[in-house]
Amino acid sequence: MARGRVSLQELVRRRTRAGLVARSAERELFRGNFDTAPEDGRHRFLFHVHGTAGVGKTRLVKEFEHLAREQGALTAYVNETSGSVPEVLESVCRQFALRGHRLKELERMLATHRERRHEAETAALAALDPAPDGAPSTGGMALARAGLAGLGLVPGVAPFAAVLDPAQLAHGADRLRSVLAARFRSHEDVRLVLDPASVLTPVLTDELDAVAADVPWIVLLLDTYERTGPFLDAWLHDLLTTDRYGALPDTVVVVTAGQHPADPARWGTFADFMTSLPLQPFTEAEARGLLAERGVTAEPVVAEALRLTGGLPVLLSTIAGTRPAGPEDVTDPSATAVERFLKWEQDPGRRFAALAGALPRLLDADVFAVAADCDRDRAEELYAWVETLPFADRLGGRIRYHDIVRAPMLRLQRGRSPRGWADGHGRLAQAFCRWREQTESGRDTGTLWLDETWCELRLGELYHRLCAAGPTAVSDTLRDLVEACDQGEALAARWVRVLEDAGRDAGAPGVSAWGDRLSAALASGGTRAVLDTLLDWAGHTPLPVPGRLPVRQGGDGPSTTPGGAVPVDTPDFLGDPVGAGPTPWDLDFAGAPADVDWMSQEQDRLTTPADVALPAPLLARIHRDRALAHAARGEHAFAVTELSGALALTPDDARTLALRGEYLRALGLHAEAVADLEQATALDPADAYAWASLGAARLTLGHPEGARTALDHALALRPDYTWALVRRARVARELGDPEGRLAALDRAVAAEPDSAWAHCERGDALRAADRDREALTAYDRALALDPGYASAYASRGVAHHRLGHLDEALADLDRALELNPSYAWARERRDAVVQHRDG
Repeated sequence: MARGRVSLQELVRRRTRAGLVARSAERELFRGNFDTAPEDGRHRFLFHVHGTAGVGKTRLVKEFEHLAREQGALTAYVNETSGSVPEVLESVCRQFALRGHRLKELERMLATHRERRHEAETAALAALDPAPDGAPSTGGMALARAGLAGLGLVPGVAPFAAVLDPAQLAHGADRLRSVLAARFRSHEDVRLVLDPASVLTPVLTDELDAVAADVPWIVLLLDTYERTGPFLDAWLHDLLTTDRYGALPDTVVVVTAGQHPADPARWGTFADFMTSLPLQPFTEAEARGLLAERGVTAEPVVAEALRLTGGLPVLLSTIAGTRPAGPEDVTDPSATAVERFLKWEQDPGRRFAALAGALPRLLDADVFAVAADCDRDRAEELYAWVETLPFADRLGGRIRYHDIVRAPMLRLQRGRSPRGWADGHGRLAQAFCRWREQTESGRDTGTLWLDETWCELRLGELYHRLCAAGPTAVSDTLRDLVEACDQGEALAARWVRVLEDAGRDAGAPGVSAWGDRLSAALASGGTRAVLDTLLDWAGHTPLPVPGRLPVRQGGDGPSTTPGGAVPVDTPDFLGDPVGAGPTPWDLDFAGAPADVDWMSQEQDRLTTPADVALPAPLLARIHRDRALAHAARGEHAFAVTELSGALALTPDDARTLALRGEYLRALGLHAEAVADLEQATALDPADAYAWASLGAARLTLGHPEGARTALDHALALRPDYTWALVRRARVARELGDPEGRLAALDRAVAAEPDSAWAHCERGDALRAADRDREALTAYDRALALDPGYASAYASRGVAHHRLGHLDEALADLDRALELNPSYAWARERRDAVVQHRDG
């Protein structure tokens, strides 16, 4: 073939594209925009396509992309698979790179953003929990993300955002900001975590300005805007209409497409620079034109086609593809799409292939080969044909059947051959499982949830298991959903959506009801509401919280708050929680109240979730997640109540016992804490966390020898366990062993050089050994790491006083009291300095 000639396949694709999309006015308006200079008042910088489902928005947007490329434009297409501004920018980078234009600086900044975000989550654990386990679990990192969101530092993305009240976390927010500022190398690194768009978007504008020198136009296409708009719309408005992110090249054109019109309150003043394209079903003239292009011109046939399709583009194209000879050949395409479309196709293999291609939500050659259940060569041949079908939307290297055609195809297969339906989905589920397991090989399971490929494969596996009505498919999906909630709302929404999609496509109302109920919960209350819904379904209404229980304030080191005693009228929150209704202690193994047949209360089959016995470990996990969220804001009493619910379900879970023991210790209930922690260490002697907490509790009860034994166990298991080393130093202090105290703290700062707490404790040990100048160095280091550490200021003030530095001592003690006005120890030390100064 001569160079530069268009292939036959490309001509077929172009004609198919034009015939299916039509929309000649919209296409010409968009294409003509490239003929007007940006400074021309007729030029538009934003096109917003909107209309109901099935009206052809995505196909028109993809057509716009083709038209733009024909004009030499560099394009990027983004849809709901991107769940945040950074993810959108990553998608743009990938697509531009494939077309030979790498945005290298933006790619670097995005990589830095991911690294800094992980560091911030680690810092959040340290700031929000003064005694963290040194190796946080996946749930622990989710807790950190929850803390960042609750503090207002990561707006609107993290789990438990509804639980973490920024007002109640004000002190923790200040401390966390200080920790981040000290931990990161620059103010920009802090902003990269707290407000990534503000750092990344100026880099984007600079990169686009550079690329604009090489291409005539840059076109960004943002599809499914009803899903992406909530996090993109304000950002896009600022990008296009303000100087906040820098100057965009005037050759940038943006296309958005969603079900709703543009927000007039936000975009009203931009009307002269944008075009709204509301899509309606095809007009009669457009519909007739499409049919005529396909050779359907007989008036009775055309009239029947118009009546049955209502002008919806995909259905019109389907009827046109059947080559109907008379009106009797035109039947409702939404009922018999496959038979009518393939009436002229005599090859049974192709007919089967068209049906098989409808089973997966997305198709590529590998997925199709499994769905079609044929050898590789035949699968490649059939897939090439399927790609030409008018309802096969191309999405990058994959295709997706249009919903209006796919739905009847699924109904046809489900009704005609239930066994074939189950076998096909079972085969696909096994393939997705096999591919998923291949991606897991040799990898840390904690990182898999951050891997887009793994998530897609797992979701594909679950979708097909749900469609095949696998016996544990719903419960496995719900178990995964709990883990997805730990990762944030965007990922949780994908797991909820798989229930909605499978329930609809498989005609399984029980599965659909799960999806509908959880989707409503996510929309109204975030991931916390999703977890509450799961508990409520199992008969575990979210546990009521005991009243008037102390909430731990401040951190370790010299006491920054007085008292800590439990009020005498405190309810027994280790037993039955206060409040009406069944408690977890009344539940049978399946999770329902033993004396209530709650299935008899269902309203009707179509709105009641499938009867799934949620396993006790899953329900206990939800209680633990809720406990972590409460602990993040210092509500240890609330956390204990949740953990008691978890232990009612899994009484021998060592980790839950260890957590409850630690939170009881934080509440000052040391005897109860010791009971839990001794049981936890008996169940799991390898849990360094439980041993360390047990040692701290025993020390507070006045048993330093027992404390030493427990802490030595912890350090034998984890020699670099900073928290245990600091507690071991306190034991040495009680036993009159100053050398042992300082040795433990030397190990602590060596193990964790960035621990302000360890440096402050080491300063206290040096001061107790009359080594005040060395103590000042330790306090200086602690305050460099955490400028909001009140205890370090107070201790440094005392060291200055001992050295005769009265002005410095008063300045430090004043700062400690400014940070914590109720810091009694600091006030006493300040009074002593004033008395010394005044004689």
